[in-house]
Amino acid sequence: MSKTANTEAATPSRLGTWINHHLHSVVFSLGRALRKPWATVLTVAVMALALALPLGLSIALDNLKHFAGSVQQSRDINLFLKPELDAAAAQDIATTLRARADIAEVVLRTPEEGLAELRQSAGLGEAIDALGDNPLPTLLIVTPADGDDAALAASLEALPQTDLVQHDALWRKRLDGWLAFGARLVQVLSVLLGLGAALVVGNTVRLDIQARREEIGVLQLLGASDGFIRRPFIYLGAWYGLAAGALALGLIGICGFALRPPLATLSQSYGSPFVLHGLDLFHSSMVLVATTILGWLGAWLVTGHFLRQTRPTET
Repeated sequence: MSKTANTEAATPSRLGTWINHHLHSVVFSLGRALRKPWATVLTVAVMALALALPLGLSIALDNLKHFAGSVQQSRDINLFLKPELDAAAAQDIATTLRARADIAEVVLRTPEEGLAELRQSAGLGEAIDALGDNPLPTLLIVTPADGDDAALAASLEALPQTDLVQHDALWRKRLDGWLAFGARLVQVLSVLLGLGAALVVGNTVRLDIQARREEIGVLQLLGASDGFIRRPFIYLGAWYGLAAGALALGLIGICGFALRPPLATLSQSYGSPFVLHGLDLFHSSMVLVATTILGWLGAWLVTGHFLRQTRPTET
C-alpha cells in the first residue's frame, strides 16, 4: 500500500510534465538563440527596423494630433462691423451675440484698442501717426461653442451690421483629412512591416528546423506530438519578437532624444509650449507584448508547416 503510494507520488502528473516541458522549452530556446549571437543579432535588428518605422510614424502622428488640437482650440471668428457703427451699437451687438447658444464668448475690440495693439506689436508707430484718422473698424472676436463653426460664420455674415467675417475653416478640414490619411497610412505600414517581421522570424526558425531535421524525425518516430516538438521553436520566435520590440523602443527613444532639442528651439521661436512626447510605460509594455505575439505567431505558422512535411508517412 505504502509502496504504491510512494510510486504515485514520485510519478509527475500530466499537468506537471506539461508545465516542466514549457519551462524547459523557454530556457532551451533562449540558450539556443544565445549560442548563435550573430544570427540572433541580425534577425533581431532586421525585425526591430521593420517595427520601428510604423511605431515612429504612429508616435509622430500622435504628436501632430496633439499639436493640431492645441491649434484648433483657436476657433475664433473675426467679425468686422461696418465703419458707421458707433461704440454703443457695437456693444449692443456683442450683448445680443453673447446670448446665443452657439456662441461661447464675444470680445469687443474698439478701433482705438486695435490701433494700439498694432502700434505695439508691429512697430509701425511713425507710419500709424502719419495716417491721421484711425482706419480700423470695430472688431468682435467670437468664440464658437461646440457645434458647426461654418454655420455660425455664415449666420454672422448675414447680419446687417457685418462688414467682413474672417473664419479659416477650410484649413482645419484639410488638416483633419491629412491626419486621417496619416492614420490609415500607419495602419497599412504596420500590417505590411509586421508581416515582414513575422516572415523574418519564420525564415530563421525554418533554418533552425532544417538543422535539427534528424532530431525531429527521431522524436516523431518515438511518437512525440507536434506540440511537444513545436514548443522550443515557438518560444524561440517569441524571444526574437521580444528582443526586436525592445530594440525598436530603444531606437525610437534615441531618435526622440536627438529630435527633442531642435524641436524645442523651433517651438520656442513660435512661442509655443509644444513638447515632443514618446510612449509611456503602458503603451511600451503593449508594444513588447504585441511584438512577442508576432514572433510567436510567425514561428508557429512556419513550424506547423514544416512538421507536416517531415512527419513520416504510414506504410
